[in-house]
Amino acid sequence: MSFRRPPLSARLLRATWRGLPAKRYDVGWEPGLAVPGADGSALLSDHYFPRAEGDFPTLLVRSPYGRGLPWSAMYGLLFAEQGFHVVLQSCRGTGGSGGAFHLWRNEAADGSATVAWLREQAWFDGRLGTVGPSYLGYVQWALALAPPPELKAMVVQVGLHDPYAVFHTGGGALRLENALVVGLGMSHQHRGMVTFARGALRLRRRLRAVTMAEPLRGAYASALGGEAPWLDGVLTHSDPEDPYWDGASMAPSGHHRVPTGLITGWHDLLAEQTFEQYARLRRAGCETALLVGPWTHTSALQQGWPEVFAESLAWLRAHLCDDPTGLRPTAVRVHMGGEHMGGDHRWRDLADWPPATEPTTWYPTGDGHLTRQPPTDSAALATFRHDPADPTPAVGGPRLSTAAGPRDNGPLEARTDVVTFTGPVLTEPLDVLGPVSARLSVTTDTGHADVFTRLCDVDPEGRSVDVCDGLGTVGTSPGAATRLTVPMSATAHRFAPGHRVRWQISAGAHPRYARNPGTGASPVDATTFVPVRLTLHADSALTLPDSATSPPPVAD
Repeated sequence: MSFRRPPLSARLLRATWRGLPAKRYDVGWEPGLAVPGADGSALLSDHYFPRAEGDFPTLLVRSPYGRGLPWSAMYGLLFAEQGFHVVLQSCRGTGGSGGAFHLWRNEAADGSATVAWLREQAWFDGRLGTVGPSYLGYVQWALALAPPPELKAMVVQVGLHDPYAVFHTGGGALRLENALVVGLGMSHQHRGMVTFARGALRLRRRLRAVTMAEPLRGAYASALGGEAPWLDGVLTHSDPEDPYWDGASMAPSGHHRVPTGLITGWHDLLAEQTFEQYARLRRAGCETALLVGPWTHTSALQQGWPEVFAESLAWLRAHLCDDPTGLRPTAVRVHMGGEHMGGDHRWRDLADWPPATEPTTWYPTGDGHLTRQPPTDSAALATFRHDPADPTPAVGGPRLSTAAGPRDNGPLEARTDVVTFTGPVLTEPLDVLGPVSARLSVTTDTGHADVFTRLCDVDPEGRSVDVCDGLGTVGTSPGAATRLTVPMSATAHRFAPGHRVRWQISAGAHPRYARNPGTGASPVDATTFVPVRLTLHADSALTLPDSATSPPPVAD
């Protein structure tokens, strides 16, 4: 087999990483192979391989983000060093591949066509695995809709199976920041890091103008350097039952039996999709494992890369090389957030997710406290006014930006359009493991609003840090009471002694979510935005999956 050395840029990036296993093999590189797609389009692919005699399993990595940095180093070079053939392929319409890109319609067929091509290669020995993050996870689920017999293992890192949920909440609210940043990546990243960096700077400079545009429709073009028909589609189709989304979700592939390792972070915008994937695979009797770290969508592949790579490598070796020595003994490992925990104590091995817990309910009071005592009525507790001309800003949380993750919520909570309810000082640690949710009873003066609900950890100095959150949408008659349950994702977090539980409520987190016009109009097409007054009632509640066996906290 003729070969070249891997690209210098990949070798230089490889040299900067610490904490990774030593390489086992020198690596060869065949760039620019033309693999026939399902319609005959040439899907450009780079082949990385160990420069050694013998048979090695193959990893297929399909990406719409190009085949250069960081993918060439993280997947091509690193995994080939460990004894795998790696085919790093540009999806249709990206990175020089033929055809036109679509967010989901071609991935299953093109993945199957690529496997057919692999069968014809002399170096392919019939053992196939897949690995990759984000959209590179989506293409794995697409292949698993009808898994080829050669597919023996998958590793989905911070990945998605449902594009709709990336861009909209279950109530139809638009995840605006996600849409813009995904649009940036799809439009520029496959053209190289310099082009992508320029695009990111342009988006940052024009972000406020785009996200405050009236109407939003079409405003993104000035920030992304042009129109993207697929982005127009996802922005304007907010109903998950719309035929536009037919075939988009790869949830049916969760019924396969291909051993699948799942990796996410507590502050990954796709964490909830990963938990859904895990539950679906477990119900199907599929061998699976779950790793949840203290990461955002991007930091899992940066600061978390040593753990993510080690987990991925161990899973692939176990199922492609019959070497289970790197597997951990339990199906689930989660990182515990919170203070006063160090070293290995931050990681907890569990038999399943979520673990068995006793849900505890906290209730808001009129004086801004949280109590375990249920209310005796549904009296109004707090009223605040949300002005879309000065929308409540997004602070921290699971986002596609450098501002993601745990952040000081103090300045946010000082705003008049944010209300908080705070529990007593804890005398014992409170461990919260599993899904968090809020039951909200609200009235609005327009009948239309979003309600953003967040769990925070308040330390002895009064610093409030976000743990997890969620957003629900109200659509009713003005002044009519609405009761809605808002999932707030899941967490594994220890509230240390001396800390307090805080429930934060507002009417948005902009530009993470598009502004609600307050009129019932689509946020994409609205040109009239009206302030909304929201009132929270006493029959609201915050539910925590409390694994603590200690007595309940006492007041100061």
